[in-house]
Amino acid sequence: MHFLGAALSVVLAVRGVVALPVADTTATDSAIAASYGIKPKVVIISHFGLEASVWYGIKDFNVLARNITVPGFSPRYPQAHCTLNGEICQVTTGEAEINAASTISALALSPLFDLTTSYFLVAGIAGINPQRGSTGSVGFARFAVQVAQQYEFDIRDLGDNFTTGYIPYGTQVPAPAQYPTNVYGTEVFEVNASLQKLAIALASKAKLSDDPAAAAYRQKYQFAAAKKAPLVLACDVSTSDNYFHGKILGDAAANFTTLMTDGKGVYCSTAQEDNATLGALLRAAKAKKVDFKRAIVMRTGAAFDRPPPGESAFQHLFYTDVDGFGPSVNNIYLAGIQVVKGILSGWAPTYKAGVQPTNYVGDIFGSLGGVPDFGPYPDFGEA
Repeated sequence: MHFLGAALSVVLAVRGVVALPVADTTATDSAIAASYGIKPKVVIISHFGLEASVWYGIKDFNVLARNITVPGFSPRYPQAHCTLNGEICQVTTGEAEINAASTISALALSPLFDLTTSYFLVAGIAGINPQRGSTGSVGFARFAVQVAQQYEFDIRDLGDNFTTGYIPYGTQVPAPAQYPTNVYGTEVFEVNASLQKLAIALASKAKLSDDPAAAAYRQKYQFAAAKKAPLVLACDVSTSDNYFHGKILGDAAANFTTLMTDGKGVYCSTAQEDNATLGALLRAAKAKKVDFKRAIVMRTGAAFDRPPPGESAFQHLFYTDVDGFGPSVNNIYLAGIQVVKGILSGWAPTYKAGVQPTNYVGDIFGSLGGVPDFGPYPDFGEA
């Protein structure tokens, strides 16, 4: 979930970006990728311009050394950007689920890249649940849950005994009362918890950015987690194209997360793309194009998903400047660079062969093998 404000008026002007010639698509994917030398160790996934801009013009590496136009990318962000040696690439999907799924699918299927051993670092801002974290904090998810994949009523059309207008498919009561009887397959993705822990350890080396006004505003919340200075934490993520806000919808997302993960996941951050990104990567993994066990989901808290006591949700979203946006964008880089550097420096001993998970990794269908530790496997109902 992305946040409008003065920061979004920044205009990014990347000059001298030249597309490489289109390769001969009659050759094999691996041969084309070898001819271009693009076999990245890390692919950074951004969603809009400001998220992407933190990786440009930095001292650590130059992802603008190679700029490759990829068919199927967003018209607004048509190129992948890579270092000269091809070890690090960065892509910008465009916001929300369709953009993310389309761009990541195009990337995974492009013959210009060999992504079979690449790590994918989703690196974006998010809303954050004040019961779980504070603005500026950096969260790494194990579960991504598509919280809007439900029936939706305007709550004013329901009786007073309903706490939300969201009801899981095939049921007649809000979550977490009953698991949906109709499952689409994209509702939950579980990533490699061993890799998540390594990423948290790497990111924890960062000195995170904060803002005095944001620190003061955090004290208005009654939750201890909300009052804290930015920190690195385990933080599951919700996905919804709808930019939802307020306690009622936040609690509904939390209840659906609990339901869909059998209580293993905890609603912590709100975003618009992650189930779509992971869905595209999972299908690419089935086609042997990527390794889904190498996906990392990192989100930084730009604003709380609900107001503090004494403010309405409308006032909080549209009129209150919580000053979390700037630190959240800064912390994408400050935490993310530690992860990128850690993967590169530890490539031979740790990351080249892959980090073996100790948990189930994949979707609700068990598409990549193994038995999901959530959901009604193998009885999914009709969809």
